Amino acid sequence: MIPALQAATVDQRIEALMRTSELHKPEGEGPFPIVLQFHGCGGKKNLQERWAAVAKSAGWAALVVDSYGHRRISKFQAYATVCTGLQLWGRERAGDLFAMMEWARRQPWIDPNRIVIAGWSHGGWTALDAMSMTPGRQIENATRLYGLPEEPLAGLAGAFVIYPYQGIGALAPVNGLRIDVPVQAIVGTADSVVGGKSLVRVLNRMRTPSASIDVAIFEGATHAFDEIEAQDWRVRYDPALTERAHRMYAEFLTTAAKPSSAS
Repeated sequence: MIPALQAATVDQRIEALMRTSELHKPEGEGPFPIVLQFHGCGGKKNLQERWAAVAKSAGWAALVVDSYGHRRISKFQAYATVCTGLQLWGRERAGDLFAMMEWARRQPWIDPNRIVIAGWSHGGWTALDAMSMTPGRQIENATRLYGLPEEPLAGLAGAFVIYPYQGIGALAPVNGLRIDVPVQAIVGTADSVVGGKSLVRVLNRMRTPSASIDVAIFEGATHAFDEIEAQDWRVRYDPALTERAHRMYAEFLTTAAKPSSAS
């Protein structure tokens, strides 16, 4: 069960998140497209920097968002409470995503029409929940975040989700996605944490405004196959599949989330 949420304004959430989030910015003045990266339930890890480097090499800025710093959730607490669903469900954490979208739109060096969200596991849950909720009362009730614009996801050009959790408590499988942008998902067939074939079925059935979610199936991939430092017995690092995923990330950013006619 989700504990009582602490209300905050968008400006308060932005300030809190930016204290411990990490920005990776290409050389030059821009304006640059940006990808907002949301970590898994274990917290911000080294793998996020490696993915951010891929984005930067493709000419994109990357903000590695830390959802735990301002909430004072330690690594132990994260595994004991967030990973088990006792606190910080995807719909609540979506407030961080909406706040960072607003932050990005305010930066003069960022292209406000080319913002991509990327999420790993719990971060994927967060991204898809954010894309499934209706602006106004539903979002405010879920996030307790106030002062959002009429369209909190204005400027969103795409979503890239890696082994996203879509089980009990996830809104997207029920609501479907509201925002019409390309969505790329990566699912491993040996993922015993969020599911392999079962997750593929959920994503393939998910209602979308137009094109279905593009689900890439990675044969033999476990959960967190891209984490070199993983110590979970359910996880096995696979360098070849990680390289494949990184290539897909760069291609998605440069192709699927291409410049709009308005930018």
